[in-house]
Amino acid sequence: MKRTLLLAMTTVALASMADASIAVFSDGRSMKVAAYRVEEDLLHLTLPGGGKMSLPLSRLERIVDDEIVTQDVIEEVKKIAADGVFPRRSWRYSAERAPLFKSKFDATIVAAAKHFDVDAALVSAVIKAESDYNARTVSHKGARGLMQLMPATAARFGVTNAFDPVANIYAGTRYLRWLLKTFDDDADLAVAAYNAGEGNVWKYKGVPPFRETVTYINRIAKHIRKAESAEASVPVASR
Repeated sequence: MKRTLLLAMTTVALASMADASIAVFSDGRSMKVAAYRVEEDLLHLTLPGGGKMSLPLSRLERIVDDEIVTQDVIEEVKKIAADGVFPRRSWRYSAERAPLFKSKFDATIVAAAKHFDVDAALVSAVIKAESDYNARTVSHKGARGLMQLMPATAARFGVTNAFDPVANIYAGTRYLRWLLKTFDDDADLAVAAYNAGEGNVWKYKGVPPFRETVTYINRIAKHIRKAESAEASVPVASR
């Protein structure tokens, strides 16, 4: 996939853009919403025009915070498209790259990474960003567990209990493998899609110009680069 941006992004009238969230549904449709609220297994939406609607949370793929395309975000996305934020290497499983953060879930992370052929360091960095290793956490958007699976994503990968650490890690890792394969092993795009949805990566032909998504991929890449820098500084004889 070419790492290009829509030309329209550079000519957008910034002052006319309104703050909004984007609800992405499991059938691929998306819509802007003025506000949202998750109540157990229901999603309540307030529409920009003032109307309201409620639907099962299982119909929601994800919610992306604001689509305000400001000039600084545009410049950051251009830089990512040109240089990338993740190291340019394979993201397949390697026994030499372990989870980055010591936790009781390390064995499961390694097992899932090996099973789905995904870099274990990347899986652990995503978990750190998503839940900080809290297996019981629920986001205000309704995402659950270590890798913050939305009900639709959990169902997509056969998970009936998103709070089960093993099931959650295996499903999240499987999703990462699918995204890496879909985006030709490009971690910038795969991780952006984990946050904003693959549909938005396709829509913008690159990292979506969402501040949340740009911050997200930079945070995860920072963990990866810090670990690789530390590894490179260790003398060969002491490894």
